[in-house]
Amino acid sequence: MTHQKYHLVTGASGLLGAELVSQLLKEGKKVKAVYYQHPIAKIDNDNLLIIQCDLLDVVELEEIMEEVDYVYHCAGFISYSPSNRAELYNINYEATANVVNACLSANIKKLVHVSSVAALGKNIKNKLVDETLQWTNDANGSTYGHSKYLGELEVWRGIAEGLNAVIVSPSIILGAGDWNKGSTAIFKNVFNEFKCYTTGVNGFVDVRDVASSMVLLMHSDISNEKFILSAENRTYQDVFNNIADGFKKNKPSKLVTPFIASLVWRIEKIKCFFTKKDPLITKETAKTALDHVQYDNSKLLKFLPEFKYHRIEDTISYCCEILQQKVNNQ
Repeated sequence: MTHQKYHLVTGASGLLGAELVSQLLKEGKKVKAVYYQHPIAKIDNDNLLIIQCDLLDVVELEEIMEEVDYVYHCAGFISYSPSNRAELYNINYEATANVVNACLSANIKKLVHVSSVAALGKNIKNKLVDETLQWTNDANGSTYGHSKYLGELEVWRGIAEGLNAVIVSPSIILGAGDWNKGSTAIFKNVFNEFKCYTTGVNGFVDVRDVASSMVLLMHSDISNEKFILSAENRTYQDVFNNIADGFKKNKPSKLVTPFIASLVWRIEKIKCFFTKKDPLITKETAKTALDHVQYDNSKLLKFLPEFKYHRIEDTISYCCEILQQKVNNQ
């Protein structure tokens, strides 16, 4: 009987990493769940090994690659605050370079790297964004997007050096995680009856679908490819209204115009200059909320014809039910 090696998941305490660990354990896989700052909730499973590791520590990283065949690199940092510039590049770029190097040294069988649609180029109006759209510095103002783009380049560099790898680029991930951080904060804002909305358009995807598609890609013959992971393109207003219905709360009623958005981020910037806290709204997030960006998800469905996305309404309903239970149990 052959000895089963580990599936390693970085960023395992995050929304996506935690879901991925859960799915792998359900399949009976041995998992090394790696976290850095935020501890992972303890799970009673003999196949799970929880490890704290700073991905900037190359020696420690090489040690955790022992007995590993497959690596899911989910660790990343999302911020649109100018004060977090150094941390964005450290985590999304430098740490990714270290993971790629460690994978090459350990001769792992395959890497699935989590990038972001933020690392794609900006779309031409009324055109669907697909995987062929290239990053250009003059078209993208996001430091976060640039840091993820540089991380992608490290994976492509690893591929050129013989690494078997796939890159996935999720749109906005919806899941019932910690609603005090990340994309799940959308649910908290609507639950608290935040009154503002925009008519901007973006892509949205269920965290369960991101994780399951990554597992399918890992154990397929597909390599050296990048895939957008996005179920549907929806307006923020539509998503907010669906969440409000799920929680039985009042729907947002105040439209944020470009003029109002420009005032808000400037006021927030001045306020944070005195409080020394990260701004809740920045120039970049205000612009993103107003942009109309639509993603083409057809490439993944061509490569994985058996795969199907959850409907966004069903995802929102599922998340609202779980988050409501968490509130009731507090």
